[in-house]
Amino acid sequence: MGDAQKRLKAAWDEMIVALGEARDAIDQPELMPAPPTDRNLAEGYRYLMGFVHSAVERAFHDDPDRPHFRNALSIITRSTIDNPDAVYFYAPIDGRKSYLLRGEMGDARHWKGEAPAPTGRKAPHYMIFEVSRGCLAGDSGDLSELRPGMKTQTGKIDSTTIEVDPDGAFEILFAPERPADWKGNFVPTMKVVERPHPTEPDLGPERYAEFVSGRQIFNDWDREDAVHFEMVQLGNEGTAGPVPSPEWAIEGLHRFGEIVRNQIHFWNAFWTIPMGTYGPRPGSIPGVAFPRNAFNKINAASAATGGGMASNLYAGGIAEIGPGEAMIVENRIKKQPNYVGFQLGNLWGESIEYANAVGSRNGHQTHVDDDGVIRLVIAHEDPGVHNWIDATGHPEVFMSPRWAYSQTPDPSEWPEITCKKVKLSELMQHLPASTKRTTPEERRREIAARQRHVRKRYRAF
Repeated sequence: MGDAQKRLKAAWDEMIVALGEARDAIDQPELMPAPPTDRNLAEGYRYLMGFVHSAVERAFHDDPDRPHFRNALSIITRSTIDNPDAVYFYAPIDGRKSYLLRGEMGDARHWKGEAPAPTGRKAPHYMIFEVSRGCLAGDSGDLSELRPGMKTQTGKIDSTTIEVDPDGAFEILFAPERPADWKGNFVPTMKVVERPHPTEPDLGPERYAEFVSGRQIFNDWDREDAVHFEMVQLGNEGTAGPVPSPEWAIEGLHRFGEIVRNQIHFWNAFWTIPMGTYGPRPGSIPGVAFPRNAFNKINAASAATGGGMASNLYAGGIAEIGPGEAMIVENRIKKQPNYVGFQLGNLWGESIEYANAVGSRNGHQTHVDDDGVIRLVIAHEDPGVHNWIDATGHPEVFMSPRWAYSQTPDPSEWPEITCKKVKLSELMQHLPASTKRTTPEERRREIAARQRHVRKRYRAF
C-alpha cells in the first residue's frame, strides 16, 4: 500500500471515530441528549444525518475563491430551532477580497412599505445578508464560542434598504472598503475592533469576514418565491480550483468528522446548560433559560440566543402538552415588526413538521382577534380553530416566537407574549367569541398549500 493510501485510510478511520462520537450524543447521558423515548431516539438519528448531509457539502465543496450559496438549513437538515418560514443560505468568502452578488426576483414593492402587488409572484416577505468572521454556530463543539469577541459581524443589509431595479434585479458589493466610485448596495467585509480576541491575542484589530449568510423569509406561502442570486469573487471569474490531492482529501475527511461531532455535541450542551431545557443548572442564563409552560425574557439576537438573525427578537419556552390538553399563546404586538412568526420544535431543536402538518404560523397565516391579540392554540388534536399549531404527539416541544425589526425598537415597544394550559374540552371558554374557525376540509386545503410551497422552495431544479 502506497503512502497516500495509508494516510487516506488513516484519515477515513479517524473520521469514522468522530462519527461514532457524534452518534454517542444521541443516547449517552453525559452528552446531554433529549430524553430517550422511542420517538426522540428515532428523530435523533435523523437529526444526526442532517449534520452529515451538510458536513459533506461544507468539508468538500466550500471554495471562497469561487463561492456559491448552499442551504445552511433545510427541510432535510433541520436544527437550531430552524424557522419554517426561512431559506437559510451561506457561502464562504475571503474578506480581504471583493465579491459582487447579483440577484433577480418577483415584485418587491412591499420591501419599501408599499402595498403588495395584488396579483402575481412576489419576492420573499423579508431578506437579510449578514457578513461575519468566526465559526458557524456550533462548529467549535464548545460553549466557549459564545464568549464576547469570538465572532464579529462586519456588516449587514436587509430588504428595507436594498436598492432594487424596476425589473427586480439588484447587485450587492461585498468588500473590505467601499470603492470611491461605487454608489450601489454595499456591505463591508472588514471591521476594526477595539477588544482583543479572547483566544487569539496576537490577532490584530482588523477582522476579515469568512462567510456571507442570511435568510429569505416567506409570509405569503402561496405567492412568494425564493430569490435567485449568485456571487463571484471579482477578478477571479473563469478560473479553476486546484486539482484534488491526498492532502486535500485528508483535510476534508478531518473537517467532515469534526463538523458532525462538534455540531451535535454543541447543540446538546446549548439546550441543556445555558438554555436550561431540563431544569436550571450551573451555567444556565437567568431570564434567558427556557421555562416550562411559559416564555423567557425576550432577547435581541446575540451569543445568548446562539446567534440567530441579527434583526430578530427571540423568546422561547417548553410546552408540556398531554392528550386532551391545549396551550393558548397570546402575542401582543406594540410596534409592528417586519415579520412575526411562531413555531414548534422537538428537543433536538428540529422544527416540527411544517409541510405535511401545521407546525408553524406567521403573520400572514394567522388570524388576529378583534382586540389586536394573536391567539395561537397548540394541541395534538385539531380543535377546529384556525390558529391551531400541531404538536404532532410530542409531549414536550420548544415554543419559538420571532419578531424581526430592521431597526431594533426601544424595549418599551417590544412585544409581550404569554401562554396558559387548558383542557381541550374547555378551549372555547378561554377564547373570544370572534375566534376564527376552520373545517376539516379547509385544514386539508391549508396543508396542501403548505406542501406545494415547500416542494417549490426546496426543489433541485
